[in-house]
Amino acid sequence: MRRPWSALPGALLRWAPFVFLGLVVLVFGAMSRNFLTIASLRNILVQSSSVAILATGMTIVLLTGGIDISVGAIMFLAAAIAGKLVLGQVAAVPGPVPPLAAVLLIMPLGMLFGAVNALLIAGLGMMPFVVTLATLFIGRGLSLSITQTRALNLPEEFLAIGQARILGVPFPILVLAAVVAAAHLFLTCAPAGRQIYAMGGNREAARKAGINTRRLTALVYVISGLCAAVAGIVSVAQLGAVSPTFGYQREFPAIAAAVLGGTSLLGGRGRVLPGTLFGAVLIQAIESGLVMVNADPYLYPVVIGATIFAAVLVDRLRQVGGARARG
Repeated sequence: MRRPWSALPGALLRWAPFVFLGLVVLVFGAMSRNFLTIASLRNILVQSSSVAILATGMTIVLLTGGIDISVGAIMFLAAAIAGKLVLGQVAAVPGPVPPLAAVLLIMPLGMLFGAVNALLIAGLGMMPFVVTLATLFIGRGLSLSITQTRALNLPEEFLAIGQARILGVPFPILVLAAVVAAAHLFLTCAPAGRQIYAMGGNREAARKAGINTRRLTALVYVISGLCAAVAGIVSVAQLGAVSPTFGYQREFPAIAAAVLGGTSLLGGRGRVLPGTLFGAVLIQAIESGLVMVNADPYLYPVVIGATIFAAVLVDRLRQVGGARARG
């Protein structure tokens, strides 16, 4: 007879992001009463929007068993070119470009960068980690060249995008909701979405079943590039400036958010909603809580690093638990 508490470890692993988030809220709420205010919680959701959007694209890539560590560089490149367009500093374009037009022009750029990754990974069969590591450096190098390693201070019209509200809801949250909803519907309802799960679970079996694994691999990297560009625009619209460190190492919180949300690093398992979204909110809640309790700034990377370690550990324990259940 199976004991009732024998299923507890598995349940805790499945609901890990919710358990972690509850602990974070309790701990920081006890240390700072301002942490539990409506304004603070809304601010956490707004601040987590760019990472959550980035993590959404990352989740889709991870589901295939791949990885994309170039997303932070794509964020930087998208924000840098958008900033140059808005400031009228692009020689080929006469005069400043309206902020909304610049945003629309940047979306294909992210997809194009993702298509480069897709060509090398799906077309030439190169390793995703090696390819995206190379394009990470290329993307940051191009961005630093475009900005000449100087900060771009954007006009108030661009900052207004990040501060806008529609029916009282901050614009970044609306963009986040649209991206997460579209990704969720794609993965759960579209044939390609279901094929991504099948390919991540067993690529060879999926190929023998007639699934075009190369096309799906290319698709997920294009989607990741698009999400990175959107995340870059959302982030720069909130900050109002593009610094030389913009998007630096943002790929790591994105991976951590996806894994904390239940996405396997080996592919085939994971959900954008609610998993990845809660993972991103959890990471931002930790960062905001550290600020509110006046923690030593030098501890921030340590805590975030520990969070990433916890994400990988949770994923490993899920794999072990799943293997035992099947065995």
